Amino acid sequence: MALPPLFLCRHGQTSWNAEGRLQGQEDVPLSPLGRHQARRNGRYLREVLRDRVADFRFLSSPLSRARDTMQIIRRELGLVPEDFETDDRLIELNFGVWQGQTTREIRQWDAAGLAARDADKWHFVPPGERAESYAILAERARPVFEELTGPTIITAHGGISRIFLAEYCDVPGDEAAYLGIPQDRVLTLEHGQPQWR
Repeated sequence: MALPPLFLCRHGQTSWNAEGRLQGQEDVPLSPLGRHQARRNGRYLREVLRDRVADFRFLSSPLSRARDTMQIIRRELGLVPEDFETDDRLIELNFGVWQGQTTREIRQWDAAGLAARDADKWHFVPPGERAESYAILAERARPVFEELTGPTIITAHGGISRIFLAEYCDVPGDEAAYLGIPQDRVLTLEHGQPQWR
């Protein structure tokens, strides 16, 4: 499926990112570094979009780290910071009872679960109510991208970026699940070609 021009931004760093904790759907705020990363991405978008910015729709995950990233980006673009849409389908992967813990901590009580995740990270569902795999996340988030009708800037999460790469950029799911997703770069899709900028 051909998508319109898209700029996909992972939220800036949080303290939990710095500690290696699985955030999932916990609402953890941006760190000072995360705010700096968001400003960097806003400046990049200002440079490349220039007069085109008026053509873009702005869409974010409802979690505060993504919303704050979008507000910072819009401020750098000279726009009203709060004037954008949110979509619950862009919320991060739910890590179930693993949320808030590091893999080192999880290994102490669920080493078998971590081994199962390593064996098939794309399809593995952590323990806990409402927990999701990347495959489940892809089913949830795919309609957001397929409903896009024009150029869009999205702020979301590492999981959303991974499923986007798998669904629309020909990256195999089992490879996309392991990719590092930078917080100080923008994933661009123009003319069907994905690039980190």
